[in-house]
Amino acid sequence: MSINKYQSHILVLPEDDANRQIANGFILHPNLNGRAIQVLPSAGGWGKVLNDLKDVHAPEMQKYLYRMMVLLIDFDNQQEERLSYVKNQIPQDLTDRVFVLGVVSEPENLRKIIQRTFENIGEALSQDCSDDMNELWGHDLLKHNQPEVERMILSVKPFLFEKNRHRF
Repeated sequence: MSINKYQSHILVLPEDDANRQIANGFILHPNLNGRAIQVLPSAGGWGKVLNDLKDVHAPEMQKYLYRMMVLLIDFDNQQEERLSYVKNQIPQDLTDRVFVLGVVSEPENLRKIIQRTFENIGEALSQDCSDDMNELWGHDLLKHNQPEVERMILSVKPFLFEKNRHRF
């Protein structure tokens, strides 16, 4: 299924293949509206994520007002500095529609600690969102995402998870 550019939707731009696999696991949730989300190919680094945002996606977001984006990056144990830097690179008129998420270190560390595949990690994160839970999102390597997740819930959850298929 493809997204409808003229209705609320979200694009996920992963830094690398591990983040792409997590995003692909996320979209497997049965209550997720598959026509409202698309995982893009991995950019090849967090700096390239920013370049793609600036060069490709920001102009498109200004054209398609219902488009939102998740930048899925590794924070490489520099979450405060990296988040601040990335947020400062987002065009000011798009800050309400761009969200920055990722593992404190890198996804491989999370996978090793919780002993799940990247896809299973994505599925568990999606389940947390659908069920209004904070089990995996509350993990030490992910809990720094809480402000962005809370911001996303207000903007994204109403169209991303179908209410008629699951309780809220």
